[in-house]
Amino acid sequence: MSSSAPYYLKGSPMAIRLNSVIGWLARHGVSLAGSAEMSVRGRKSGRMQRVPVNPHAHDGGQYLVSARGHSQWVRNMRAAGGGELRVGRKVRAFTAVELPDEEKLPILRTYLEKWGWEVNQYFQGVTARSSDEEIVAAAHDHPVFRITVRS
Repeated sequence: MSSSAPYYLKGSPMAIRLNSVIGWLARHGVSLAGSAEMSVRGRKSGRMQRVPVNPHAHDGGQYLVSARGHSQWVRNMRAAGGGELRVGRKVRAFTAVELPDEEKLPILRTYLEKWGWEVNQYFQGVTARSSDEEIVAAAHDHPVFRITVRS
């Protein structure tokens, strides 16, 4: 990866298998620690692409954080502007707005507090205990979307 390419850490074969299991569980009504399966329309194929996510609540808002960086689901979300979250038969359609880096600090800190056990490895040494400056420096590598569930 060149230094000018956006940060993205591809999942290992084991991580891909684990994500597949977590997505299958969410589709069948089992949420692990709040996980859900997200569907977002592919920007090239037009087909719904599914990926397990950890929706994050902070200060009355709902957010999706890309721990692995500028992934395919992030690129699709930028094009689609929303998607669906599923746990079992409960499907919630949502719209999404990407946050600028300067607004990410409190969301990333609380996300790392809750999900760090699972995602710290993708944050290149940044954890919930890191300084504000360290988290802000990492913000560009981790897209964050504020989601609004449609009623």
